[in-house]
Amino acid sequence: MARTVKDLLVEIKDTTELMVDLAYSAILYDNEDIAEEVLDLEERVSELVRQIRIVSILAARRVEEAELVSTILLIADAAQKISSAAGDIAALVMKDFKLPRDMIRAILTKSEETIVRLRVPETSEIADRTLGESKLHTKTGMRVIAIKRGFDWIFNPDRDTKILKGDILFARGDITAVPTFFEHVTGEKITVEGEEELPIEDLDRAVDILIDMKNLSELSVDLSYSSLLYYNEEIAQEVHYLESRIDDMKFDLQQFVLKSSRHFMGYENLKPLIALLDLANSSELIADAAKEIAEIVVKKMEVHPIFKKAMAESDEIITVVEVSEMCNLDGKTLGEARVESNTGMHIVAIKRGNRWITKPGARTVIKNGDLLIAKGTREGEELLKEMCSISLPA
Repeated sequence: MARTVKDLLVEIKDTTELMVDLAYSAILYDNEDIAEEVLDLEERVSELVRQIRIVSILAARRVEEAELVSTILLIADAAQKISSAAGDIAALVMKDFKLPRDMIRAILTKSEETIVRLRVPETSEIADRTLGESKLHTKTGMRVIAIKRGFDWIFNPDRDTKILKGDILFARGDITAVPTFFEHVTGEKITVEGEEELPIEDLDRAVDILIDMKNLSELSVDLSYSSLLYYNEEIAQEVHYLESRIDDMKFDLQQFVLKSSRHFMGYENLKPLIALLDLANSSELIADAAKEIAEIVVKKMEVHPIFKKAMAESDEIITVVEVSEMCNLDGKTLGEARVESNTGMHIVAIKRGNRWITKPGARTVIKNGDLLIAKGTREGEELLKEMCSISLPA
């Protein structure tokens, strides 16, 4: 049965975003099973892009239709580049380019968004419930991206996926949400470890830059889709700025990696440094692809209406919510209001007047009139709107 452009576009977007999450999970946990899945998905995306090209060409009968379809093809081609970058990260795992434990701990503890692995205990209250019933994403802000069950894997589980005792959950989200996620899954409380510092200063600085590159490249993808969804040139220009900044950061990282190499002897010992350089290159490629998507708006090309329909059916939605005066968020930091753990929505950017805050963190203060660009579930969107609406006295 022939697939529609909308269906193909939804699957391409959702699959490439999942691939990036899985690829970083694979290298941080040195997991070949996850890496193999990423490489399989890379082939799947190539096939989807081939199909969307054929369907799009057949759908265009006039010049005007061809121009509209061209934007869909540009988005699909850029998504395929994101897929290739994720495949490059997975290939590192398959080629045994491991990161040392102290470097992995540094990446996990310094990142604003982190990836955790957690086993569901026998006593867990979420056991034998679906992800939808447990509302893990909405209640904790952590999204389960994969489940290992014995020798089997469930990748990109949906709300109907049942969680069983003994399952190992791989989840991604804000590092401040980890204690809440841990408590919901295990019933026990934990504290997040402090930032891990590496003994070699140049290497520590290289890892810091890599974390920023990873965060900013993923942010640039979210902003690029947002710029199309709301046809906003300011957001599109911000993507251009981020791409340029990531290019500069890559050169800085290369410098610190090369300076730290004097502490390593032999090819095997150099593997972590090669992996760092390759990860930085993948982050740059992701940002380049995001820029290609945003250029549709910068060049004032008309976006096919099917794009908005596809975004509405995506696994994770992107929304813009205005903060009202005297609401539950006004004057509080994102951390104080626990936006991520209370709604499951990740705030990717904030527009305040004519200024953009493109990397809001737990300490970012929210003010009335702010426009929040957020990503998450449809349930989370409603909860965020409630937090941002006027609070009437009881």
